Amino acid sequence: MAQQAPGVRIDGLTVVYKTPAGELPAVRNVSLELASGTITGVVGESGSGKSTLALSLLNAVQPPGRISQGTVQIDGLGDVVGLRGNDLRKARGAHIGYVFQAAQNSLNPLKTVGKQLLDLGRSHEVEDLPALVREAKELLGRMGLDGARVLDSHQHELSGGMRQRVGIMLALVLNAHLVVLDEPTTALDMITQANILKIVREVHAERGLTTLVITHDIGVVAEVADRLAVMYGGRIVEQGPTREVLGAPSHPYTKGLIRAIPRLLGDIDEAQALPGRPPTLTTVPKEGCVFRERCALRMDVCDTVDPEAVAHDSRIVACHAVTVKEHA
Repeated sequence: MAQQAPGVRIDGLTVVYKTPAGELPAVRNVSLELASGTITGVVGESGSGKSTLALSLLNAVQPPGRISQGTVQIDGLGDVVGLRGNDLRKARGAHIGYVFQAAQNSLNPLKTVGKQLLDLGRSHEVEDLPALVREAKELLGRMGLDGARVLDSHQHELSGGMRQRVGIMLALVLNAHLVVLDEPTTALDMITQANILKIVREVHAERGLTTLVITHDIGVVAEVADRLAVMYGGRIVEQGPTREVLGAPSHPYTKGLIRAIPRLLGDIDEAQALPGRPPTLTTVPKEGCVFRERCALRMDVCDTVDPEAVAHDSRIVACHAVTVKEHA
């Protein structure tokens, strides 16, 4: 019987980091559902909290960070936030596959890919290691690589696109059905990017996965994601079906991100950069809307009241101006 792709429900998640100024939130009160069998994209500028949110699915936030509140419920596993020790180690890899940002940094430069694969198998108490190697070769072959050659190679003998595919293989080889891809196309050329995204779509469909893609590139989520969540300053400010969010964005930040994309055709000057800079951990406002300093729709209430995430048809948006407009 095929394993069912797990659904994921993140509820009220807050992740804080200890600093000289006290504990500051990198992710604040985030709620997000990854429906079974879907691809969800999370997009936002650098520092918006995307990778911290992704690491929370593994309960892998490292000190001085910690998950201070909220739950991450994964079908078949329960609340990952409560897992510790051996239970948590088993969940990583066997249930949750993670492809790290900059795949070359997650490979050991002193060992061949094959030796790292065997280490992974032993750490998860895989009894049939030859079968694991066969599965790895098959996965690599499906991604257009010579599996035997790749397993005999060190990371410096592989290109960026090859290393990224090795990362995907290592995330899937233990038969994980929830997969997190953190910036899967960063630092890859356009052709390799397109190949990686094609592989992500195909592997997702064929293996029956639930997939989360973290990226700063709206083009990536437009290509692969069923649903889209937009993050800013540690909060999800808008989420909904990808085509709807990109076709008719509601939140002023989402609109700004889309306006900033250069077009292949037409006047290149039509692309408009968002004014100002995204907040850092120390400059995120303690109250009010996190986006207000850069927002053309700013109202008095934005200075003091954090907007609630409110459902508007198929969309969930956290913006006072959008809520006022909906009720007008």
